[in-house]
Amino acid sequence: MLSQISIGIFGGDMRQIYLADTLLKKGYHVCTYNTLEKIEHKNCKELGSLKELFEQCKLVIGPIPFSKDRVFAASATAAETISSNLSELLTDDHILIGGIIPPQIAEICNNKGIPCYDYMNDEKIAILNAIATAEGSIMEAIKSSHINLHGSNCLVLGYGRCGKVLADKLKGLDARVTIAARSAEALAYAEAAGFATCELSDLKRILPDFNFIFNTIPALVLDKDHLALVDPNVTIIDIASQPGGVDFEYALKHNINAKLCLGIPGKVSPKTSAEIILNGIMSFIKERSD
Repeated sequence: MLSQISIGIFGGDMRQIYLADTLLKKGYHVCTYNTLEKIEHKNCKELGSLKELFEQCKLVIGPIPFSKDRVFAASATAAETISSNLSELLTDDHILIGGIIPPQIAEICNNKGIPCYDYMNDEKIAILNAIATAEGSIMEAIKSSHINLHGSNCLVLGYGRCGKVLADKLKGLDARVTIAARSAEALAYAEAAGFATCELSDLKRILPDFNFIFNTIPALVLDKDHLALVDPNVTIIDIASQPGGVDFEYALKHNINAKLCLGIPGKVSPKTSAEIILNGIMSFIKERSD
């Protein structure tokens, strides 16, 4: 099925470029619109609008996150929202693929009977994606600090997919790692894995002890009352979804070294991330073909 149609790829970061490159190497025809780089290949055609892309391609692959990409930011106005744009472009012949697809767009697909695959809802992809996120978080911490991670005191806020992988990699670097989370189950798993633990409600008591703090919780955890207690030389790396879990205005005002690091896989390992995404897409297409 996939070999019989042109594949449309739009927007995004270097993951989209590597995704297109891999598909082209496999012999597929690819059309692109507003990708980060122009792709020079005989089987790749760069189009001038999203409308052209949807007219010429039945399988369309969007970026991560789907709705905050520059393609839509450039074209959407108060009267012309993302969902209304796609509502006009999508037909029941399409297959729509992307990362963090908004509910409104998923609903449009459902109403029109259009197959819609959000690869960030694929558990395997999300777990493998956490590896790149963890490695990138550690890279940002090393770049942002004047001390080694080895032997340092590290606090990881949250013990979900990213928190687990990150904590394990920090432990592998011989950092002393503490996990803080709300869930008693998460804390039990962290303790079983050999980490020190702390309930989030008791976080203020231990905050001054850490050289590095990594936040994975998509809610305001480190507000001004918490930040007032951290070590002045702490490095805070926030990888939670925007706006993150840190009061960055307070941190900036008080010279606290805090960074919001979004889209890490697309920045530090786009080629590997693209391969993971493509495997998920191929599995989705295969399931529909069987």
